[in-house]
Amino acid sequence: MVAGLRAPNLLRRLRPWAALGPEALVQRGEAAHASGAFMEAFKVWRVAAERGSAEAAYRIGELYRYGQGVARALPEAVAWYERAADAGHSAAQVMLGRLLLDGVAAPLAPGAPEFWRQAAEARLKSKAGDEPATARVIFPHGLAVEKQPERGFAYVAQAAQAGDAEAQALLGDLLRYGRGCAQDHVAAREWYEKSAAQDSAAGAFGLGDVHFQGLGVPKDPEAAAEWYRKAVAKDHLRAKVALAYLHLNGDGVAKDVTEAARLFAEAARHDDVTALYNIGQLHLRGEGVPHSVDRAETSLRKAGRRGHLPAILALGEFYSKGVGTEPDMREAAYWYLQAAERGDVQAQFFTGRFYATGQGHAPSLREAGKWFLKAAENGHAASAYNAAVFYLKGTGLPQDIVAALKWFEFAANAGIPAAQVQLGQLYSAGTGVDRDHARAEDWLKKAAGGGDPEAGLAYAMFLLQSGHDDAARLRAAELLERASASGHAGATFQLAHLRAGRFGGAADWPEAARLYARAAEAGLVDAMLALGGAHLDPATGLADPKRAAFWFEKAANAGQPLAQFQLGVMYCTGNGVAQDLARGITWYEAAARQGHAIGQYNLAVMLAKGQGCEADPQKAFDWFLQAAEQGLAAAQVSVGDALMTAAGSARDAAAAEGWYRKAAEQGNELARQRLSAIASVQDKAIAGS
Repeated sequence: MVAGLRAPNLLRRLRPWAALGPEALVQRGEAAHASGAFMEAFKVWRVAAERGSAEAAYRIGELYRYGQGVARALPEAVAWYERAADAGHSAAQVMLGRLLLDGVAAPLAPGAPEFWRQAAEARLKSKAGDEPATARVIFPHGLAVEKQPERGFAYVAQAAQAGDAEAQALLGDLLRYGRGCAQDHVAAREWYEKSAAQDSAAGAFGLGDVHFQGLGVPKDPEAAAEWYRKAVAKDHLRAKVALAYLHLNGDGVAKDVTEAARLFAEAARHDDVTALYNIGQLHLRGEGVPHSVDRAETSLRKAGRRGHLPAILALGEFYSKGVGTEPDMREAAYWYLQAAERGDVQAQFFTGRFYATGQGHAPSLREAGKWFLKAAENGHAASAYNAAVFYLKGTGLPQDIVAALKWFEFAANAGIPAAQVQLGQLYSAGTGVDRDHARAEDWLKKAAGGGDPEAGLAYAMFLLQSGHDDAARLRAAELLERASASGHAGATFQLAHLRAGRFGGAADWPEAARLYARAAEAGLVDAMLALGGAHLDPATGLADPKRAAFWFEKAANAGQPLAQFQLGVMYCTGNGVAQDLARGITWYEAAARQGHAIGQYNLAVMLAKGQGCEADPQKAFDWFLQAAEQGLAAAQVSVGDALMTAAGSARDAAAAEGWYRKAAEQGNELARQRLSAIASVQDKAIAGS
């Protein structure tokens, strides 16, 4: 008996507060909590809760919610809130309601204590009823809070009915949006009114929204402004933003951009993302506040870092355009990527384009294809076209003609002329589909009907290549003239071909030359070449070797190999220019280096003979060989001769005979003579033996 009495006495000496009543224990815990002795507070409140104190149970829930003196664990907090809520504690009912409305996922944050993480992972991986003892001790109520919107609503409703102003405003929100209950704007307004009657800022704000949006009542911006003002007077952040919008737009109040900026700035000081975004925009425009690119950038970045999509998009535009400074494509690409990852379709398109062009990111066709496809799947027509091109070529996305056709059709039906042209060309060629002339024409005609010059050119070429009747040529001419009038050099060039009789019909060379010149002056190299040819050909009636040389030289300087070769011929013959073999060799070599076979052959001949240069048999042989490998019969004979006579190479009669045979197979008479001579020598040798 004596020993049995000693334990309680000892407990009282160790914990002098153990004999206090529940209310006194709560106060004792509050004092400990205020001094930072969280574990002491937990112990005191635990005793008070066991003695029936709802306030103590609520306070323990708060300790678990914030991780004060105990490991942070919201399921444990919920268990204590529920204990307090069921005893009628309003604050616990509100907090429990909030947690149950959304639920809480299991926390496995990287910063959690290792023993906690291990126990959490063990519990997550374990089967029901087979949990390790450590996990059960640390997390007796599990790791997650199950989402139970209806239960959450019921707890909030209990607190609201008990007169809790915060709960009444929250209940209004739940009824307004239909969270955990059926949507009911009339009931929502009634609860907002009850909350506002208790001087609640949240209730006043809710009523402002009710009147502004016309939720169960006629829209009344003036009444909305009055309620927003009452909430603003109590420093309600969202009310400041709402009232700022009204002043910004003059809706229900006098338009006052300065007042709007003041309210946005006040809310922005508390890092409200909507306010940060708007004050940033006002600083950019210099409306209601001084124009300041730096302040605008700072505000937008703060909002952007908090995931505010309009601010993120604004930052992408800010950096891509270089507002007040040079564009910064790396920053622009970064922010558009953030927006793309949040599902913004236009940003997904921009991100694809950044990766495709290598602007702001290292170029990556795979990443470009991924983002174009995401945007296409979200309905972005231009991205659908790009994805189709990627599928067609097998760049960035696996080659897949069926997928290409699908996205070309999507983009074409959305009115993208380039996609309509692609479909027309695919059906015309039978690429990935059965060839269908009528369907091809339908798509090309539709593309051209929108007035797009490139589409007009494509349809015109389809008509010209499908048949050479007068009606097709007339319709093609109309399309080409329209595209040419818009400045499309390619259309002007093809119209010149049409006037030159390249697609049948009578030639009109003066008109053709005028059109070729217009396309050439626009920088089209093939038009320069064609114009040079027209002035060199007596059949055109425009023969003028000097003009021919002028246009050939323009094309040659632009790197056109045929023009370079033609200039070589003209300088070597003195046709249209003063004869100059050295310049002729220079142009032959320019053409030869671009793979022009006859240019290679002519250059080799001059090097072999030392015309316009010092003779160089070895270099001559190298160029003869390159032309021969391209199939030029005359060069094959020359290679054979060089191998037979060891001119520029070691003698190799067998190889020489092989080259003669290649040339002879093409009908070269000189090669046949060489082979005949070889055969004759061989016959004599056999006869002599």
